[in-house]
Amino acid sequence: MTVCHINLPVANKRIARILRFGALGLAALLGGAPVTASAYEQVGNACWYGPRLHGRITASGERFNQNQLTAAHQSLPFGTKVRITNLENKKTVRVTINDRGPHAGNCAIDLSRAAARRLSMMESGIVRVRIEAPSR
Repeated sequence: MTVCHINLPVANKRIARILRFGALGLAALLGGAPVTASAYEQVGNACWYGPRLHGRITASGERFNQNQLTAAHQSLPFGTKVRITNLENKKTVRVTINDRGPHAGNCAIDLSRAAARRLSMMESGIVRVRIEAPSR
């Protein structure tokens, strides 16, 4: 049995990288879901909410606790664990989606006060973040 090595031009390096992932890579090449390190990734603004809504019922039916690591997102399923990275200072936090929102402004996600503290965004109120949810 012989092994054949193929030298690909630079334009084909992307295809080779996709194919390296096997069947999933082939599905991506043929127009299926993209192959990434996380199943969901979004870059946008994050806001935080806390005292005004503390103790109220969230869209998931839980009581909102500003001291827990939770977040509100428009479409991610309740219970999804996501990693939020502050793109200004590279700090990260893991939160659980338990509410819907944000309902105002141009934010992609609303974070609890505790999560905002971990990202050092209390004073600015809004920061640019990366939202990542791992594949199951």
